[in-house]
Amino acid sequence: MQPIGLVAGSGRFPLLFAQAVARSGRQVVAAAHEGETDPELERHVSALRWVKLGQLGAIARALRDGGCGEVVLCGGIRKLRLFDLRLDWMAVKAFSKLRSLGDDAALRAVAAALEQEGLRVVSPLPYVPDLIAPAGPVGSRKLSAEQRADAEVGIGVARALGACDVGQTVVVRRGVVVAVEAIEGTDACIARAGSLAREGAVVVKTSKPQQDLRFDVPAVGPQTLTAMEAARCSALVVEAGKTLLLDREELLAAADRAGIAVEGFGPGA
Repeated sequence: MQPIGLVAGSGRFPLLFAQAVARSGRQVVAAAHEGETDPELERHVSALRWVKLGQLGAIARALRDGGCGEVVLCGGIRKLRLFDLRLDWMAVKAFSKLRSLGDDAALRAVAAALEQEGLRVVSPLPYVPDLIAPAGPVGSRKLSAEQRADAEVGIGVARALGACDVGQTVVVRRGVVVAVEAIEGTDACIARAGSLAREGAVVVKTSKPQQDLRFDVPAVGPQTLTAMEAARCSALVVEAGKTLLLDREELLAAADRAGIAVEGFGPGA
């Protein structure tokens, strides 16, 4: 069986993906981003090449040299670093027609460029079914009526903003949107919400209506719960079937300790 290629960004997901694939007996060949990817990844893949942000040609060569026909994109890139891109020729061609470096457009351009090099971009989700959020309550607590009402507001706003390729996270308190995610990322959005709402806010995370789940899959983890506890938020609501619960047992243990409800909502919400 051919190895699968991994274009690794930041966070826990690249590592968890590599571990899951290794357990299945398939090899992983990784291209990891300097200053973003956890060096621990190297212990769980058969080959790894470090690249700088914007070196799309180096990524393609590393994966082709490793014998890959399929590739997944896992993990994020700190958005502020997008202003420090040093594009190689392949990346210049991929991004030349973009009007902006919004998440969706940029990732589609990367995927298209890799596929032109014979590397088929596939979804990582089939490899990590245990990480996918189910519908309904996940931890020991359930949403209150007030929290559910706030979640419904947040879902609607997140979907509307997502259609404009703006963030995935919205924080609501008593029907008022107190923070939306932009370039700063989820944890900073939650921290800002805590300073405004003071306590009891509901954090909602969704995929974008046009989102391609081959890449940029919404994810939450223990770090999200740490940020929520510091901001005194009361509930976390994520899109079932389209959101990753990273380090799930640790995440839910942290939620239970903090008294935070965690729930997945379905497509009809």
